[in-house]
Amino acid sequence: MRSGAADHDGTQSSRNNPNLFRKDCFRFARCLDKLIYMEKNKLIYLLVGILLPALIAVNACSQKPEKTAVVTAAETAPSVSPKDTANDPWRTYVKPSKEELKKKLTPMQYKVTQEEGTEPPFSNEYADNKKEGIYVDIVSGEPLYSSIDKYDSGTGWPSFTKPLEPGNIVERIDHKLFTSRTEVRSKHADSHLGHVFPDGPKPTGLRYCMNSAALRFIPKEDLEKEGYGQYLKLFQK
Repeated sequence: MRSGAADHDGTQSSRNNPNLFRKDCFRFARCLDKLIYMEKNKLIYLLVGILLPALIAVNACSQKPEKTAVVTAAETAPSVSPKDTANDPWRTYVKPSKEELKKKLTPMQYKVTQEEGTEPPFSNEYADNKKEGIYVDIVSGEPLYSSIDKYDSGTGWPSFTKPLEPGNIVERIDHKLFTSRTEVRSKHADSHLGHVFPDGPKPTGLRYCMNSAALRFIPKEDLEKEGYGQYLKLFQK
C-alpha cells in the first residue's frame, strides 16, 4: 500500500502517514492529560471530604473553652457565709460503692451522675419547676443551686445563672462530641451534673444547664427540717 493510501473504510491510515500519526499521538496525549486531571480532581475532592472535617474536629478539640465560664464561676461570691456551712455533713461525704449507688439511685439518676449521661429535655422533673427553694446533689446532698438564680433557657433542662455554692462546683474540660465544652460536677460526690455555657443572661452571662436527675429539690418550707436552715434567709422578703 502506498503512503497516504486509504484504509478499508476510506480513511487514511496513520500508520503510513506521519502527519496523521502525530495528530493521533497529540489526541491521545490530550485524552491522557484529561484523565489525569480528572483523577487529580477526584483525589482532591477525596482529600477535602475526609481530611477537612478531621482537621476541623481536631482543631475544635484543641481549642480552649470560653474563659468567661471558668473565671466568672470561680469569682462568683457565695450567697451564704462559709461559717454557716462549716459543719455540714456533705463536707465529709464519702462516696459509696457502685453497687450501693445503683440501689439508691434510679437508672436515669445513675446514668447521669455516674456515667455522664444526659436525660431527655422537657420531660424531666425540674425543667418547669417554679417553686422557691434550693437544689442539692442527688447523691451527697451538697447544695448546688437556688431557685432565685433559675431561669427558663428554652432548652428543656433546668438552667441557672450561677451556683448557690461555687465551692461545691467543679468545672473541667469535656472533649466529647467533637467540640470543647465545660463540664460541671459536684465537688464532694463527684457527680456529673451538666455543662456551663457562656450564653446566659446578665449579670453573669452564664447558663448552667443541669440534668434534673442529678438534683434533688428542697422547697423553702422544708429547708429547716432537711438541715438547710441557713438558706432560709435567701427567701425572706
